[in-house]
Amino acid sequence: MELIKEDDGLEPVSPSGQYLNSKVMSVSILGILELEIPIDDSQAMSFFRDIFLPINPRFSSIMVTGEKGARKWKKVGVNMENHVHVPSFSSPKGSSSPSENDSFLKSYISQIAMQPFPQGQPLWEIHIIKCPTSEAQETLIFKLHHALGDGYSLVAALLSCLQRADDPSLPVTSPSVKKFSSANKDDRNIGLRKVVSRCFSPLVNTVRDFGWSLLKSTCVKDDLSPIRSGSESLQPYSVSTITFSLDQIKEIKSRLRVTVNDVISGVIFLATRLYMQRVSTNSNLSTNSTALVLLNTRNLRDYKPVRDMVRPNSESPWGNHFAFLHVPIPKVKPSDSQFSDPLKFVHKTHEVIKRKRSSFGVILTGSYLRSCRNAETQSTCRL
Repeated sequence: MELIKEDDGLEPVSPSGQYLNSKVMSVSILGILELEIPIDDSQAMSFFRDIFLPINPRFSSIMVTGEKGARKWKKVGVNMENHVHVPSFSSPKGSSSPSENDSFLKSYISQIAMQPFPQGQPLWEIHIIKCPTSEAQETLIFKLHHALGDGYSLVAALLSCLQRADDPSLPVTSPSVKKFSSANKDDRNIGLRKVVSRCFSPLVNTVRDFGWSLLKSTCVKDDLSPIRSGSESLQPYSVSTITFSLDQIKEIKSRLRVTVNDVISGVIFLATRLYMQRVSTNSNLSTNSTALVLLNTRNLRDYKPVRDMVRPNSESPWGNHFAFLHVPIPKVKPSDSQFSDPLKFVHKTHEVIKRKRSSFGVILTGSYLRSCRNAETQSTCRL
């Protein structure tokens, strides 16, 4: 990372952005677009240069370190050829079939996901896969470092690049999120016991969650398992995909009175336990395993245009606005029938996340991280 002496006037990197691009953590986001119609090569480069690049100054900036150790964004020139890649897949027999390209694409995604960003250039890449697969004629892969912004910011950036098919002059919009409601939401008949419980529970949950986060970050470790080798080096992995029906997810959400995120998290946790059992038949499914879940801290119900997000004092500013939640993966006992009843995983996931959302542990954890950064003790405050 570049070291500069004069850093006046440069935009500082947020604490979250610094943690997401450090020696102990480097997180990237992969966005994949499948196209029914191949894009025009002559227009692709100008589109990325003239429309995508100007969306936000961070797309043409690099992280630099000042004399006092603070990181800031420094605007640099962008060579599009270093960021836009067009790989070619080939079979030993010559031309490859769509099914063979599916395998090539998964391997390629796994490969670029493991590769760090080159130093000295902005933290994004675009990969144009011009080989037809079983799902698309062409595939666009956006690899963006999480330090550039969270999913909300990057989706807003994507929407700003698109045009409506019915009327290109109108901005692309997304439906607003409806507030989750409960059938038992009648505050008129709440007794004294429930009032006391609602006031006291957040305090207890805050103390427990904040203390548990500190312990998980310092001395309490997960058990060794197929998903935790115990090695500090980065282990290779492969990317696989599976498709779920959003209508089915919404049906489960409505019947169980949970959120879509609860359903998806429950499915991921169940799949994790199934993977552990498949990889190692002797694996103990009651091992202590923890997932790091990102909680969106934005208090908004729809997407805002990028031009509004980059304004000073914006209601929804660009950047990373989330918190980390340590969520234990539900255990499976030999006598349990959770594999035959996957909904129990959704129920347990909902209970844990609901309790953590009702506490202020994530706020205290964020304050703790900022204190560690300000005291320049990041090496000992590893969260």
